[in-house]
Amino acid sequence: MSKAMTEVYWSAITSALFQDKPLYIAATSAGLCRITWPNESFETLRSWVEKHIPGALLLEDKRQMAPYIEQLTQYLDGERTIFTLPFDLRGTAFQTSVWRALAQIPFGETRSYSDIAVSIGSPAATRAVGTANGANPVPIVIPCHRVIGKNAALTGFRGGLNVKEQLLQLEGFRNYKPTGHARFQF
Repeated sequence: MSKAMTEVYWSAITSALFQDKPLYIAATSAGLCRITWPNESFETLRSWVEKHIPGALLLEDKRQMAPYIEQLTQYLDGERTIFTLPFDLRGTAFQTSVWRALAQIPFGETRSYSDIAVSIGSPAATRAVGTANGANPVPIVIPCHRVIGKNAALTGFRGGLNVKEQLLQLEGFRNYKPTGHARFQF
């Protein structure tokens, strides 16, 4: 008997916050699995699905994606502070522990990489936390943008430091150093 093919639904949204560049979002029947940044293409989404959900069927479907589109759009419009979406996270046990810790950072607050390392019981794993943060497949909803350097500097960010700054400003957080070095400062 053949194994059923996993369906991955996707859609794209735009936001004035990102100069109307698209964010591609994808979900399985289990939940949200991927959001791209405005500096990433549809090919980024396709490649991620091929790597993390081999053999999946990628289907554009606004109806299936409606709850995800709605909540993400509300957040980007400044109308939502908490997400209530299910996830289908694809990563190592360490990565998923980091991502779950990131999801606990409240709207408008930040944590340092070392704060996250301590919170998951791995205080010496600060750099590994930074790597897992950068591999977060569902940014914004799992708020990797809320992790800043211990010295309050904005640090390396896959979506671009300007995007990180825009998201923090959207949340009303301004207690950071916007000229932080582009490399990780834990």
